[in-house]
Amino acid sequence: MDYPEPFQLKVDPRHGRLLGSPSNYQKKLSDLAGIYRDSAAFDALAQTDGDRVVYAVQDYRPAFGDNELIFGTTWMAPGRVGDEFFMTRGHIHARADRPEIYHGQSGHGLMLMESPEGDTRTVEIWADVVCYVPPFWIHRSVNLGDQPLVMAFTYPVDAGQDYDVIARSNGMRSLIVDDGQGGWVERANPDWRPRTTNQIETIHATAHATVGA
Repeated sequence: MDYPEPFQLKVDPRHGRLLGSPSNYQKKLSDLAGIYRDSAAFDALAQTDGDRVVYAVQDYRPAFGDNELIFGTTWMAPGRVGDEFFMTRGHIHARADRPEIYHGQSGHGLMLMESPEGDTRTVEIWADVVCYVPPFWIHRSVNLGDQPLVMAFTYPVDAGQDYDVIARSNGMRSLIVDDGQGGWVERANPDWRPRTTNQIETIHATAHATVGA
């Protein structure tokens, strides 16, 4: 039997690069319309700074089969839109029973998580902190600091992503905002719409489906 060969890739903890990765993408501020509650603040900032890269992802996807792991890095700029900190779009895995691990490399951030029923959890992340996102949790990364947030991540190759799960509920149930004193606070999102029983059952049913990454 021919076994896959071990290998290594180097993580740059300052710039968030996965050296040797063949895959990368960026999200500019103008790409993130609709994820911040203060649309007027977003439009004003996008007019002057729309080409600013808010976050960038590099990953490596082994081609050995569906039992493999994807791994990579996320780099996120510091900044705010209104009183909300810069954040990723967020997602639940398309096969929702798949977990994910994040390992802080530099900076200070937070993982905001939400169950299909609307329970929320937060885990702060610094360098050398590992955050485990269990199966079935929607998750979004937030940069709380004044320096870039860099994390390494890994998740099963068959997990996939559903990015629309947040938009369908008018955002996540919680907002992570500046508390005006150099810190952050979690506040209820007044626009949040609970998922129906059918929507929740649909998420649970993905655990038995075959989903491409």
